[in-house]
Amino acid sequence: MANIRDIARLAGVSVATVSRALAKPNIVRPATIEKVKSAIAALDYSPNVVASSLRRQRSDTIIVVVPNIHNPFYSGVVQGIENIAHDNGYRILLGETQDNQDRLDRYTAMIASRGADGLILLGSLLPSVVRDSLAEGRDSSIPLVLACERFDGLKSPTVEIDNVAASRLAIEHLLEQGHRRIATITGPARNNLTVDRLLGYRDALKAASIRFDRKLVVEGDFSIKSGYDAMTHLLTLDKRPTAVFCANDEMAIGVQKALWDADVAIPDEIAVVGFDNLRFAQYAVPSLTTIMQPTVEIGETAMKLMIGVLTAHIAAGERVVVPHQLVVRASTVGEAGSPSH
Repeated sequence: MANIRDIARLAGVSVATVSRALAKPNIVRPATIEKVKSAIAALDYSPNVVASSLRRQRSDTIIVVVPNIHNPFYSGVVQGIENIAHDNGYRILLGETQDNQDRLDRYTAMIASRGADGLILLGSLLPSVVRDSLAEGRDSSIPLVLACERFDGLKSPTVEIDNVAASRLAIEHLLEQGHRRIATITGPARNNLTVDRLLGYRDALKAASIRFDRKLVVEGDFSIKSGYDAMTHLLTLDKRPTAVFCANDEMAIGVQKALWDADVAIPDEIAVVGFDNLRFAQYAVPSLTTIMQPTVEIGETAMKLMIGVLTAHIAAGERVVVPHQLVVRASTVGEAGSPSH
């Protein structure tokens, strides 16, 4: 395979001259540029990506940051991002914050040093430079796209589902099965997803003339264990719920394990609904009724928005809402498809 030394030898110039011709052609004489081009063509040489990116002052690298890599929800989103990135000549750098501000800020600093062109953010933590811009009433100081999350007042392109409508749909399904005492296990209280999904829960109860009962709302952290612990608490109530809506599938799996350990039948005694439609939801015992988020489509849309940001083809505050869907399984209607109540 030809390299830059071969190009220099054939063109009759130095290696340094070839490097300048690739990186800064404006400072190299046209006649020399032609010699280098002819040598490149003769040797069928492809200039490396670094030289090309230096010439254009871009890295063609997008940072994708997730809170944690063990949450299977993010894998579909990252797959979608990678699909579009690959087709458009971009590379993806995956970072994990573990909800640590310093980790996120270190990844973000790569944009200022031209190690990356932009940031696609999955999670509820904002880079410090973006928070500062938001506090001052300015747009994001870096190319930023939000996937799934939203931040009030921040004018960055966002792709998400309608979380209020989606959770309302889940509760309406439980109401149709005859449930009136419906509990919910939320994510962290300050998380915007939690706020929206709790609002949908309350809206559906209000529409059915059911009084909101704070005792039936338990805060989790989107982990399996928090779902297990929350359900264990709900089972101690004098009047147990007959159904539980969980703000994600991982917590719903924890709920199912707690009910199994307590010898409570699903859905005959307590029905369970999750959120996300992770791959393992259909293999849970019983299979889990849940809200489907199109994770791959979310990722693909996020990357398309990022390309639009980098090429100045979209507005700063563009918001794309992708469709959600209720997937009904045995955890609410039983194996035979009959209602639990």
